[in-house]
This record gives sequence, C-alpha cells and structure tokens, in this order.
Amino acid sequence: MRRLPPMFRALELRNYRMWALADLVSVTGTWMQVIALNWLVMSRTGSASAVGGAILLQALPTLLLGSWAGALADRFPARRILVITQGAHALLSVGMAVLAAGHAPLSWIFALTFGAGLVGVFDGPAMGRFGSQVVGREGLGNALALGSILSSAGRILGMSLAGVLVAVTGESVLFLLNAASFLVVIGAMFVVRPDELHPLATSTPERAGVRAGLRILLRDRTLLTLFALAFVLSSLGRNYQVTMAAMSQGPLGAGPAGYGMLSTVFAVGTVLGGILAAQRRELSVKLLLVAAGATSVLQSVSGTSGGLWTFAAFLVPIAAGAVIIDTTLSTRVQLDTAEDLRGRVVAAHGMVAAAAGAVGGPLLGWLCERFGPGHALESAGVVTGVATLVAGVMLLGRPQWLPRFTRIAPSTAPGASVPAVAAEEQTAPLPGLALVTTVPAVTTSVPSSAPSPVSAGAPRLATAEA
Repeated sequence: MRRLPPMFRALELRNYRMWALADLVSVTGTWMQVIALNWLVMSRTGSASAVGGAILLQALPTLLLGSWAGALADRFPARRILVITQGAHALLSVGMAVLAAGHAPLSWIFALTFGAGLVGVFDGPAMGRFGSQVVGREGLGNALALGSILSSAGRILGMSLAGVLVAVTGESVLFLLNAASFLVVIGAMFVVRPDELHPLATSTPERAGVRAGLRILLRDRTLLTLFALAFVLSSLGRNYQVTMAAMSQGPLGAGPAGYGMLSTVFAVGTVLGGILAAQRRELSVKLLLVAAGATSVLQSVSGTSGGLWTFAAFLVPIAAGAVIIDTTLSTRVQLDTAEDLRGRVVAAHGMVAAAAGAVGGPLLGWLCERFGPGHALESAGVVTGVATLVAGVMLLGRPQWLPRFTRIAPSTAPGASVPAVAAEEQTAPLPGLALVTTVPAVTTSVPSSAPSPVSAGAPRLATAEA
C-alpha cells in the first residue's frame, strides 16, 4: 500500500489494520453494554449506588487476581488464552441478554457482572502480549496513540447507538451486540498473518510465577516510580466524571445538559490528544512529565472557572494531556521492561489503575462535598503537580535550577573565625534513574478518563486508564 503520513504509520501493517478494526468494533460493543447494564440496574433499583456496586464487582477481580493472570500470560501462548477469554466474554453477554429479557433477579445480573470482571483479569495481560506481537517495538508508541483515538471514537459511537437502541429494543439487544463484537476479535486473531507477527519470549521456570515477577519488579525503581506517578495522576487527575458532574451541579449551575456538553468536550479533547501523540516519533519520559505538569496546572486553574464555557475551554487541553500521559506512560512501562515479564507488568499496571479509580473517585467526591468542587480541583492539581516534580527528580535527576547543597567542614580549633578546612560544595546524591530499554512490548487497557466498562475485552493497544 502507499506510504501513509507518519501519524498513521502503524496502519501500514496489515496485521494492525485488522486489529484496529476489531478494536473499534469491540470498544463500541463494550460501551453499548456499559449503557445497557447501567440503565438496567438503575431502572430496576432507582439507586446510583447499585450502579456503582456493579462497576465495583467488575473491578474487584483485577485487584485480587491480577498478578496470577499476568504470570499465566507470560507462560502460555497469548492467542490460546484470548480465544478462551473472548469466547467466555461472548457467553456472559448472551447470558446477560437472556436474564434482562426474562426479568431475572438482579443478583443474577450482578453474578454475571462479576464473572465478566473475572474473565477480564486474564484477558488483559494476554491481550497486551498479543498486541505487541502485532505491531512490534517500533510501532508501539504510534499504535498506542491510534488506539486512544479508536477508543474515543468507539466510546462516542457506542454510547450514541446505545442511547437510541435502548429505548427502542431494550437492553437485551445491546448485550447481544456486544457478544457479537467479541466474535469479531476472535476472527481478527485468525485473520492476522502469523509470519508477520513479532515473537516474544516466555518466562523460564526460574523467572515464572507471581513471586519471581514481584521480586524482579520491586528491584526496578524506574517502574515503581512510574506506577506511583500513575496512581496519583489517575486518582486525583483523571476522575473528571466526578468533578465535571460536581461543577455542573454546583458553581457552574449548568445541570444535566451542561454535564452532557462537558462530557462531549472532554471526548473531543481525548481525540486531539491521540492525534498529537500519534504525530510524535518518540514518547519519552520528559514528554510524560511535561504533560503531567501542564495538566496539573490547568486542573488547578480550572477550579476557579466562573462560567460553563470557561471551564469547557480548560477541559480540552486537560483531556488531550491526559491521553498523552496515558499513552506515554503505557509505552515506557512496556518498552523498558523485559518481554518475558510483559503479562505481569500489564497486570500490575491494570491493578494500579483499578486501585486509583477505587480510591480517587470517592476521595474527589468527598473533597467536592466538603470544600466545594472548585477547591477540590485546585487542591488535587497541586498534589498531582508536586507528585510530578518528585517523579521528575527520581527519573531524570536533579534539575539545574534546583539549588545545590553546601556542607561546611567543621573548624579544627574552637572559636576560630575562619574554618581550617575550606567550604566544599556537594551535590546531593539524588537517585536519578536511567531508563534502560531491554526488549519490546505492548499492552491493553481502558482509558482511565472513562468509567470501567462492564466487559473489558477490546483489543486496545493502550493501557489504560480511561
């Protein structure tokens, strides 16, 4: 095919074109099921807490079993695992369709929701390894960026279709459409040409298992720093579903219509962020830190907004920065770790994102209620800014503009006016960490700016945090 512009270079690979199409279909189906499940639970119970409980049931297995799922992905062929997990997702969606049509007890729906989360735990790490085989090391960053654009497009398309269909056909049809989307993913795995895949190493017995992986990861200070920064940014800097609703209801006085408009603006910003990330040849740690610092400042300033359109104007660069952060973070976490640890790294990243969502949502909600949405945004922005600065020192060393520490050697004689030993300037031994690239990698996840979908089966080459 004719050579594409640099921002679309991953699409030059036939395997990735097949995978990207499956990605778009699967993301669309996932968001259709999110709307169907949320509406089903809300209509049956009238309780927003029950809706939150359904989301928690899907996220809980990630926190409990993520490490074991990652170890499994590092030992067995990814395609074999994915055929099983995608098929299980399809069956669970069909089960939800049957239960929704038959007005079954809500407890049965919750049981299948937990089952979808359980399958998703094993699906994610294997999806990450298979994705890395599709694009290889050189195409990873661009594929992650394009994946974020597809994710945003699929989200908008899925939610729009669901909004129309749920009133016409009911929830069951949406569940069935999502089940069909998993079959598309299975089909894509068999259409992909094996001779064009990039092989990945599997774990040797001495490096296999949860304990071995944990020992190796705990020695990687760079990875731990990136995970810590990701937790802070995701918990306090990404939960805009909470703060947008609070600002709309509170100081902006915009109500549900304003919240809907802000959600659309945020989605537009995520697309712009994906385009900007796709245009870059390299997604570096410096880019991650710059984007994190800029969005932290914008978040703090957005809390002072007095009007809906002013706040919306801040959301566009914040959403774009969030995608750049998530894409860059995913790229660095994957490229800077050994490929036989890929599944466990993907699983650990997913656990960090799940924990951040579980902690950040309630925390931001409490801050909004206790101090007001504006002050919550200002305070959260300051915390994420400080975390970014600390992470920058840990990852890149002491910046030139930070003062040096001076130690004065003690005088040899008490009361001497001039020290017997001259003052010596000492540079504080800060733990600057070089990012050592070892071997290729890839992963998959939901953007952290989005609520957790009920079926995490989309073949995204991005991890995240929607």
